[in-house]
Amino acid sequence: MDILAHYGSVLISLAAIFGLLMAIGIGANDVANAMGTSVGSKALTVKQAILIAMVFEFAGAYLAGGQVTDTIRKGVIEPSLFAHQPQILVYGMLAALLAAGAWLLIASYMGWPVSTTHSIIGAIIGFACVSVGSDAVNWGSFKGIVGSWIVTPIISGFLAYLIFVSAQRLIFDTEKPLQNAKRFVPVYMFITTMVIALVTIKKGLTHVGLHLTNVEAWICATGISALVMVGGYLYIHKKFAHREEDHGFAGVESIFSILMVVTACAMAFAHGSNDVANAIGPLAAVVSTVTQLGSVAAKSSIAWWILPLGGFGIVVGLATMGHRVMATVGTGITELTPSRGFAAQLATASTVVLASGTGLPISTTQTLVGAVLGVGFARGIAALNLGVVRNIVASWIITLPAGALLSVIFFYAIRAVFG
Repeated sequence: MDILAHYGSVLISLAAIFGLLMAIGIGANDVANAMGTSVGSKALTVKQAILIAMVFEFAGAYLAGGQVTDTIRKGVIEPSLFAHQPQILVYGMLAALLAAGAWLLIASYMGWPVSTTHSIIGAIIGFACVSVGSDAVNWGSFKGIVGSWIVTPIISGFLAYLIFVSAQRLIFDTEKPLQNAKRFVPVYMFITTMVIALVTIKKGLTHVGLHLTNVEAWICATGISALVMVGGYLYIHKKFAHREEDHGFAGVESIFSILMVVTACAMAFAHGSNDVANAIGPLAAVVSTVTQLGSVAAKSSIAWWILPLGGFGIVVGLATMGHRVMATVGTGITELTPSRGFAAQLATASTVVLASGTGLPISTTQTLVGAVLGVGFARGIAALNLGVVRNIVASWIITLPAGALLSVIFFYAIRAVFG
């Protein structure tokens, strides 16, 4: 308790630095999940993808990032076991942030798309086991989280498969694909906007004091989506008014390129809202424990500066190192066109938004890979680069123990420094 009183400002400053490092790692690695498909399908350049992601990743983190924070903070470990030694919880959360951030930066430099959720949960479990024992880990909650890592790729893959097959049947496998693209792409725009509008209204706007009922939220989301659909319809018809039908699909894919911009925004927002918890959860735990002088079980509000710090870190990471992992995900798993990339992105965004709304921290990496695999399966197994998929899965398996091992090392070092 004396340590928290004497070194409180130092501990909070370290937590902010390590939390920022973790957020930079999230931006550097997980931006591929939000933008890799857009760049891989050539719907966006790397610079355009980074600019879009800067705006929407930060907006998602700041507006809608609060819901999943409690799951990371209180769901994985049992805080009450640290009640008599709150400084141990603080040291452990510092070690977890530093360990996960360091691993993500290493993986990003190597171009490996790993799971930030695996990284931080592995790190938290690592320090908890060596400091208090395995009883500190809420294994029931952990099983649910692990289960989500398996279930969410299946859900996103299934959704991506359905979306891609619907586009094939409604547009590509018809006599007039360009004409049908003009007709149906605005409908896809409506669905995409609906997904992102609902999470923004239901979660994001509550942070700024606007609370709507379910009916009001659905009415607002439907109205916004309808405006986007009408705007998209008018824009597409104006742009392709004098374009002649041909036997190729270049015109159809160029229409889907427009749609990819919308889904890229949706994916970046959804990713920011879900994965910012990996950085700010442990940071919020440190700040609340220190400011309340060791009251680790009390539930407190997140300090005003934590969400913006997480959003800022994500932006810095994606702007500086994001292109490495983006290249791996965007072109490695399967050949992507705008229509295929759209199917994968919309499926991923929908799955991530669903998980974020229920407070379950999922792996965005696994969700996206599941969606891209779903698109690939729709074209046949030969369309997949199984070697790349195998390497990606191997990197996932390594991540959890790597986070735990680094966390243990950093925990002992931090405890030695503060005595």
